[in-house]
Amino acid sequence: MTTRVLVGDDWAEDHHDLEFQAPDGRVLARGRVPEGPGGIARFHEMTAQAVAVLDSDDTGDPEVAVGIETDRGLWVQALLAAGCEVFAINPLQAARFRERHGVSGAKADRTDAHALADMVRTDAHQLRQVAGDTPLVEAIKVVSRAHKTLIAERTRQVQRLRFALRDYFPAALDAFADLDAADTLELLAKAPDPASASKLTTAQITAALRHAHRKHVDLKAAQIRQALRAAHLTQPQPVVAAYAATTKAAVAVLTVLNQQIAELHKAVDAHFGVHPAAPILLSQPGMGTILGARVLAEFGDDPNRYTTAKARKNYAGTSPITRQSGRKKTVTARHIRNDRLIDALASQAFTAIKTSPGARGYYDALRARGAWHQQAIRQLGNRLVGILHGCLKTSTLYDETTAWPATHPAEHVTQLAA
Repeated sequence: MTTRVLVGDDWAEDHHDLEFQAPDGRVLARGRVPEGPGGIARFHEMTAQAVAVLDSDDTGDPEVAVGIETDRGLWVQALLAAGCEVFAINPLQAARFRERHGVSGAKADRTDAHALADMVRTDAHQLRQVAGDTPLVEAIKVVSRAHKTLIAERTRQVQRLRFALRDYFPAALDAFADLDAADTLELLAKAPDPASASKLTTAQITAALRHAHRKHVDLKAAQIRQALRAAHLTQPQPVVAAYAATTKAAVAVLTVLNQQIAELHKAVDAHFGVHPAAPILLSQPGMGTILGARVLAEFGDDPNRYTTAKARKNYAGTSPITRQSGRKKTVTARHIRNDRLIDALASQAFTAIKTSPGARGYYDALRARGAWHQQAIRQLGNRLVGILHGCLKTSTLYDETTAWPATHPAEHVTQLAA
């Protein structure tokens, strides 16, 4: 019989508190090890000591199952490379587990490691094992998440710039529709205050529009020049000068963000384009390169992770939660979920109703039954996840007639998420 050792790993930035347990709950070893190669070496030494304490006659490699409250990082990768089963435990699950054995609220790193080891020993069948994703999909995850993060940062910077302009330079808001556009940034860098903006010539505005490859340049240049010269309330000159300095700084930040977002877009294209599943994802309605990369990155490419379409939907957070007690039954949306994934799937569903007749018909049927727009989009996203699961499992491209038969089964639209 194979020797099995259960490990609880309470991790911090620079160390790990470990507890090794036998299958019967006996504590075999405890200790704190540092992060890094030395800590991993010590982990293997403690594993060998735990196996020796068990005094097993088995001569094969022991099975080591580790419970830890994270699914990423160099330490987790080292455990996976060593052949350990790694269970990424949600901190909320660990907190609820501790409450089963005590209500005092006491908490310590050592007791946390003990609780994690107990969870792996008793509830491993209920826990999600860290997926065996390929390095290629891990690379896609890195660049797609970074790309999304920079876009969010750009949005924050644009909002800050908008609020500042509203306070001292409202004419700029009338003149420029997109504050992160290349022509807007070029002109604001040259003229960050009302006085200098009113002196911009038609030639300067036209040049900026041409650099940004705008259409109808002459008409837009005239509109911008007129808006910048219109009468508006103003701040005292010292205040305007101070705001102008902050605007120039914001423009510089947005210019760099635009450049780096474009570079990361190329990186996403490069990494996603060579993945074997890319053609299947790109064949889905409403799915482009960026959304496809995000969906693949968050789902992963472990072929054994999602045994059924329902399992994939549950992980995606698109399937509803049913709560029933006696005669009372409620159906609600999931709120504990992967936000990056649900955002990508919602964007796909919204685009799909414009490009796929089947998706549009499904959406319209939900709306006819009383669903709000967001409910219908979420339900459509749930259906699209099921279609994607089938395509990935069978390695086939999306087919409109197969995905959306002429007559939709009634059960497809009977249950609406609240």
